[in-house]
Amino acid sequence: MKDIEAKKVRVINKETLIVTVDISKVTNVGYCRCPNGIDIKPFSFMNNFHGFNTFWDRIMKTRNTHDLKEIVVGFEPTGPYGEPLTNFMKKKKVKLIQINPMHTKRVKELEGNSPNKTDQKDPKVIADIIELGHALTVVQPEGPAAELRRLTHARERAMQRRTAIFNQLQDLVFVIFPEFSQVFKDVKTRSAIFLLENCPTPEDIIKYKLKNLTTTLRKVSRGKLGEERARELYAAAKMSIGAKEGRQSILFEIKEILSIIGATEHFVTGIEKEMSHHLGKIPYSRFILSIKGIGEITVAGLIGEVGDFRKYDTISEILKFSGLDLFEISSGRHKGQRRISKRGRSLMRKLLFFAAINIVRKGGIMHEYYQGCLTRGMLKMKALIAVSRKLLGVIFALVRDHSEYKENYTVEQELKKAA
Repeated sequence: MKDIEAKKVRVINKETLIVTVDISKVTNVGYCRCPNGIDIKPFSFMNNFHGFNTFWDRIMKTRNTHDLKEIVVGFEPTGPYGEPLTNFMKKKKVKLIQINPMHTKRVKELEGNSPNKTDQKDPKVIADIIELGHALTVVQPEGPAAELRRLTHARERAMQRRTAIFNQLQDLVFVIFPEFSQVFKDVKTRSAIFLLENCPTPEDIIKYKLKNLTTTLRKVSRGKLGEERARELYAAAKMSIGAKEGRQSILFEIKEILSIIGATEHFVTGIEKEMSHHLGKIPYSRFILSIKGIGEITVAGLIGEVGDFRKYDTISEILKFSGLDLFEISSGRHKGQRRISKRGRSLMRKLLFFAAINIVRKGGIMHEYYQGCLTRGMLKMKALIAVSRKLLGVIFALVRDHSEYKENYTVEQELKKAA
């Protein structure tokens, strides 16, 4: 039977030097361990080019002293602080591997039977985990995929800022015109933004006149809103109990917030154009785009997060990478529920989840599968997670087989067999 478990890195032998690093913003701590158990006392080096050269000289001296042939360098994922060292080590003849921080947290208590955490202790714990064979390979995106990862993260940060600033806007509007949010449930709409830019107070609405307000709303909303909404807003403005003291200061801040929102949306539009441009440079992206209901931004984000779908051998590996792998806690007669581990890239899970919402709608490619999950008693959230897992499997298969998605493929194959 073919092994489909996610591959762990088991590269330790009698000729391997284990090198580990506890990475920080300014000063890193390195550690070397030989196969015979001899180790080098943890040492500090700066997180810059000079410090990396010192670190490399120490590694080479240790390797030559003990006549070792292979070097494995392990560390925990530490975001931007670890990237300079990773880029430096990629140019050397070493095997780069990473350790799950959760493993470090749990294994560290074996060292001296203490939960003590120090920069001197952590590199040793990482080396213990590597010897146990629980390290994972470092898959770094390159070329267009690297650009997509940066752009995806930039877009996500921009969207988070946008959400926060809209929340501020809603709070400020509520102070001077509390009835506005009752007429416009969502201040993000084009019509709501236009009104807040041109007539943010109840008095401004009344001065605008009902007829002009109706015409403007119809034009700005492209026919979606008309006289009924205008009358509702006009009536609300006449009976408004909004604050009048300190209003000018609030209006000044609202104006600034609206300008920030406009700049953010312009920035996001530019990011999405760049994402589309770099996505076109990845040949296998067209296979994923052939799935009905998944757009360029989602595909670009997924490739950016994964790095390269072709570097994974099994779906189990990529499920674990995304944190969508299943686990349960059962003991004796107790049978635990199966859940996703969430020990992976959270943004990747988010992208897949929103894609799942899109493809389970009526007419979507996984509508029937989703309905089947609900029929079996699954909660909606769990059913959507099941769809996310299945969607990731479909994407992986399409890239692996260099093929485009075909709806009703199984039915077509059965008809061919019947014929």
